[in-house]
Amino acid sequence: MNVKTSLEMSKDISKPEQLITEHIDIWTSSILTKSTSGRGNSKKYELYGISKLRELILELAVRGKLVPQDTNDEPASVLLEKIAIEKAELIKKGEIRKSKSLPKISKKEQPFDLPLGWEWIHINEIVSLENGDRGKNYPNKSALVDKGIPFINAGQLEGGVVSKKELSYITQDRFDILNGGKFRNGDILFCLRGSLGKCALVSNFGIGAIASSLIIMRPIISRLEHFIMLVLNSTLTKRTISKYNNGTAQPNLSGADLAKFPVPVPPLAEQKRIVAKVDELMLLCDQLEQQTEASIEAHATLVEVLLATLTDSSDADELAQNWARISEHFDSLFTTEQSIEALKQTVLQLAVMGKLVPQDPNDEPASVLLEKIAKEKERLIEEKKIKKEKPLPPISDGEKFFELPKGWEWCQIDSLSLSSEAGWSPKCDPTPKEGDNWGVLKVSAVTWGKYQPDENKALPNYLEPKPQYEVKANDFLISRANTADLVARSVVVPKNTPEKLMMSDKIIRFSFTKDVFSYYINLVNNSSYSREYYAEVAGGTSSSMKNVSRSQVRALKIALPPLAEQHRIVAKVDELMAICDQLKAKLQQSQETQVQLTDALVDKALG
Repeated sequence: MNVKTSLEMSKDISKPEQLITEHIDIWTSSILTKSTSGRGNSKKYELYGISKLRELILELAVRGKLVPQDTNDEPASVLLEKIAIEKAELIKKGEIRKSKSLPKISKKEQPFDLPLGWEWIHINEIVSLENGDRGKNYPNKSALVDKGIPFINAGQLEGGVVSKKELSYITQDRFDILNGGKFRNGDILFCLRGSLGKCALVSNFGIGAIASSLIIMRPIISRLEHFIMLVLNSTLTKRTISKYNNGTAQPNLSGADLAKFPVPVPPLAEQKRIVAKVDELMLLCDQLEQQTEASIEAHATLVEVLLATLTDSSDADELAQNWARISEHFDSLFTTEQSIEALKQTVLQLAVMGKLVPQDPNDEPASVLLEKIAKEKERLIEEKKIKKEKPLPPISDGEKFFELPKGWEWCQIDSLSLSSEAGWSPKCDPTPKEGDNWGVLKVSAVTWGKYQPDENKALPNYLEPKPQYEVKANDFLISRANTADLVARSVVVPKNTPEKLMMSDKIIRFSFTKDVFSYYINLVNNSSYSREYYAEVAGGTSSSMKNVSRSQVRALKIALPPLAEQHRIVAKVDELMAICDQLKAKLQQSQETQVQLTDALVDKALG
């Protein structure tokens, strides 16, 4: 799609509402998928178009393009004269400190041209800046109390206001001896460290004190604070922050640098009109956002319900009917990454339930495979080539997740494997191995079906390798520990895998006989019922990091088809996953086009 020819914009954008109403399809359809490696249910998209629209509204506001100018308004130059007089009076009374005089902003230094009646000034000309008390009286943790005067840090600045949730407090006596950093209603709190530029207007809050990461901006005269907040939230301030940020590991600004920030000042009457118009348009953005999110969630629910009809189908005829219903609306259903991922999971579930490919009555049944495997294990134990494992409890009827087709059997992964073992974790070098040296795989080497041998740490030369833990082609690997939604990921190691790589103790290897197709077991391990099993049994000391034991993985239930059908299932899954990947690639291309359209619309509006 050609951006320039597709973007049929209004010639007259003097009315800001047209930015929303005439291009609503662009703002609401420009949606990006957030980068994530997990499979959780958290929001995985960004409403890029609406976010850019909010930025554009603020940018138009501070450039004087949001509301028309009125020649009857008292110009900003007169307002600045009044502010200068008031500032001098406050300094004389000792209520504020005299700030360092800064040279006038030259034409070359002005970020953009302003309308007639506006003026460029440094921010310290219209506000006084006050740091918190950073001396001996600064309230450390031991000085905090359960009730008293609020002590505010950057975490309390939320959505442009000071949140009253989870407040910290200091005593009145401690507040009284502070030499600075006492705020009141009408002040603006601005973050100088960490979340640079985060700010909040103190309104209906009362008094309080600030942590050292904040600074107080107090307008010299009232009624300036609302327009100043617009400026602070605009891309103008973001660009200025990037210019002055002197932080290294942690972003950081000084109060002296903040004083130099350029601010466009409109007439006071126009400021009021601008603030009112921004509030009006931001409310429209809120409504658009709510409607778009509701539409996305409704779409996701519809896809979920329709896909569930496939896995719930009682027989092949019903499955065919349900699939026909989905196929009829395929192009409108699978239009998001979330819906494509849901389709992939449904394919996996149909595969392991025996509903993806037809059964062949001539296939040797899975019960015969299990007998062969059991005999081979007995022989290897007698020959002392493998160790005898403690038997696991048999699978009860209540543990069988669904009915299986004829010729299939429920079993545990332990019944299919000749052996299983974890690796070791010596103290390794932080960098990957080089050349003919040995390395130990990190847990990140095992991803969703993809083996990543480059994810390893070099074994130091003074340590002897343990070749028994070396990873070989066709090994079936499972990650034992990881974040909650990534625990127990699995891969089948492909042919031509790099040599001299050993498993860590956070990776478990299963060795199967020739009567088991490792790639089918990998499908089962990644299916939804297996993920639910791991989520139930996984342990860990934190809510984010989890681990499973080897015995828990050994107990994973497997819906086992005949060997020939295992191969047919994997081939069909590969075919359908390739289609899903094509859908995903087209979606990403479409998202890129929508982003280009959004950016072009913003550029046109500001041009």
